[in-house]
Amino acid sequence: MTPILFQYEIEVQPEHIDDLKHVNNVTYLQWVQDVGEKHWNLKTSEELREKYGWVVLNHFIEYKSPAFLNEKLILKTWIQSHEGVKSERRVEVIRKKDNKIIAQAKTLWCLIEKQSHRPARITPEITEPFFED
Repeated sequence: MTPILFQYEIEVQPEHIDDLKHVNNVTYLQWVQDVGEKHWNLKTSEELREKYGWVVLNHFIEYKSPAFLNEKLILKTWIQSHEGVKSERRVEVIRKKDNKIIAQAKTLWCLIEKQSHRPARITPEITEPFFED
């Protein structure tokens, strides 16, 4: 099965910039979470989103090059793998003007039932919208 990519474009704003005049590390982490959430919300039903949620087990972010004010960036994400209650999501932050990956992330998520806050097995109902044959 092949993951279905999701992406959208953002522009670096003043609130993203730190005292070194480039995008702050914490901002990249927020973008990693934002793009994952947008992908989940786009591909799943309201009923599924009401029943299940995701908690982070770990994040790994590799910073390759800085981003600066007013640059246009593409946030690209996909589900790399899943097994049991865990799913690995990948994210690339790409500078639009030269198509260069400036940061990439791997996040390990755990699916939970919102009512009980307990881990839930990832079923085909959950994964099918994110993959193609």
